[in-house]
Amino acid sequence: MKPAQRLLALAAFVGSLAPAHAQKAAPKTDFHQWAATPPMGWNSWDCYGPTVTEAEVKANADYMAKNLKSSGWEYVVVDIRWYVGNDTAHGYNEKNPDFNIDQYGRFVPAVNRFPSAAGGKGFKPLADYMHAKGLKFGIHIMRGVPVAAVHRKMPILGSKATAADIYSKDGQAGWLHDMYTVVAGRPGAQEYYDSLFKLYAAWGVDFVKVDDLSSPYHAPEVEMIRKAIDRSGRKIVLSTSPGETPIAQAQHVAAHANMWRTVGDFWDSWEQLKEHFDVCERWAPHIASGAWPDADMLPLGRLGIRAERGDDRMTRFTRDEQFTLMTLWSIFRSPLMFGGDLPSNDAFTLSLLTNKNVLAMHRNSTRNRQLFRRDNLVAWTADDPATGDKFLALFNAQDQELAPESEAAWASGPVTRETPGQSKAADIDITGATKLYLNVRNGGDDIAWDHADWLNPILSGGGKITPLTTVPWKSATAGWGQATINKSVSGAALLVGGKKYDAGIGTHSNSIIEYDLPAGYTRLSTTVGLDNAGAAQNTGGTLSFLVFTKNPYRPAPADSVRVPVTLQELGVAAGATVQDLWTGQHMGPLTGDFAPYIRRHGAKLYRISSKKAANK
Repeated sequence: MKPAQRLLALAAFVGSLAPAHAQKAAPKTDFHQWAATPPMGWNSWDCYGPTVTEAEVKANADYMAKNLKSSGWEYVVVDIRWYVGNDTAHGYNEKNPDFNIDQYGRFVPAVNRFPSAAGGKGFKPLADYMHAKGLKFGIHIMRGVPVAAVHRKMPILGSKATAADIYSKDGQAGWLHDMYTVVAGRPGAQEYYDSLFKLYAAWGVDFVKVDDLSSPYHAPEVEMIRKAIDRSGRKIVLSTSPGETPIAQAQHVAAHANMWRTVGDFWDSWEQLKEHFDVCERWAPHIASGAWPDADMLPLGRLGIRAERGDDRMTRFTRDEQFTLMTLWSIFRSPLMFGGDLPSNDAFTLSLLTNKNVLAMHRNSTRNRQLFRRDNLVAWTADDPATGDKFLALFNAQDQELAPESEAAWASGPVTRETPGQSKAADIDITGATKLYLNVRNGGDDIAWDHADWLNPILSGGGKITPLTTVPWKSATAGWGQATINKSVSGAALLVGGKKYDAGIGTHSNSIIEYDLPAGYTRLSTTVGLDNAGAAQNTGGTLSFLVFTKNPYRPAPADSVRVPVTLQELGVAAGATVQDLWTGQHMGPLTGDFAPYIRRHGAKLYRISSKKAANK
């Protein structure tokens, strides 16, 4: 189905004034108009996890108002568990959470973290603070009704039902147990969601990110939330999370939400960034004004202050990778939600967020699509509807490739939630080896939950037995977080298949841990498994574990390579002029095919101007 046909079908599906075709402004009476261009803002998750405070939110808002508002950045979003007074960094306090909840079973801000909420004011004073600066205020919530409200049989505003009448344990999130599913059609179910959004409207909330809604996709609750927002009387932008939203639900989610996640949680991992080339290509046909596929937050600047990823750091992305991230998100027209601590920004990070040429393309371009992918050389293109110019993004996603599984000394095959014990045992001959490489690879599903453990790894031989955990590694990578001795990558105990292990290595795909082996060892024994943090997710993880005794990396590709694009592919004639949007440099007229050098993991972004398009 062509994009125009798809969106006409969407209009019929909605039965109202939905967008008539991709990237045309929706009618004013349609909620899509509330986010006619991709939302841009800051979210507290990447730097503060579930522990952000009012002072930290205000500090980031102050920075945005001073440095970013003029470039179109406007949303300030308080992420998860703002209603818990004693939550913990690098995880969640589920042992004795201090929930703050009103008489109608609705969470309210923890006053010790948000002092202005005292006296029943909720988030209204903080929202007023944002609005006074010309900004907009957003919050994160979890899908469903609080477990605490169900247990207490708390009444529902506007209904004779209680929370205990509308819930089901089916579909409860595996990674956080604050909520139960709301069962559509039960008396009080819609009224509960109505009461939530009436409260948020009274606070002055402009944006709500609803978690545990997209993967798996909870269509009945999506519909109840949409109806509740429409009844609230306030223009509240709806973001659904996390992903990947099933692409089969693209029409449905576009008919009910302003943005929806296309991936699980995205962090400063090149492997996850590279995965986005496939993800964005898959979702590009579904870009429409007011209905945006969301590639997730920008993990740039200073991260991990008290976040789920434990270390306080500047982003692990290189500068080339940061250009790739911002270029792909911008030409894909993803919402831009910055995850770092804004007051900690350096000049380079600020420059990425304020480039007027790039942001104008992000705001106004049309027909955004992948032009080609040739192995790991990728081109995207888009049009400027005002001038007829073309935008061209070129990416060099080449890597040092890894040897195939057939060259490994041992390979586990797939390890999933369905694997008995969610683990496999290994006893590997390493006779004569001087090197050891422990490799975990993503097995093909959502990389966000591939928490992997090497359990009780033991070196033996010549009468010697040595735990590998006592041997320092030469280097260690992890696609999420960092490899950790005797703990999972999330910082918790090593827990696989319901069994706790005291010794092992926690990591996350894609991961390689390299050792210089002490002499005399002939065997490595270990158990490999999917850590509980991955197995407990609704979607779970899929891993493969490999052991190499020789360097698994192929020779590195060149630092820079040409990425050629023909004039015919671009749809322009000879004589068209080229401008580098990141630098502003004008590069003169094209006399033949365009083939600039692109650094490995880097990107370039161009405007190509021509008075007359070439015949195609």
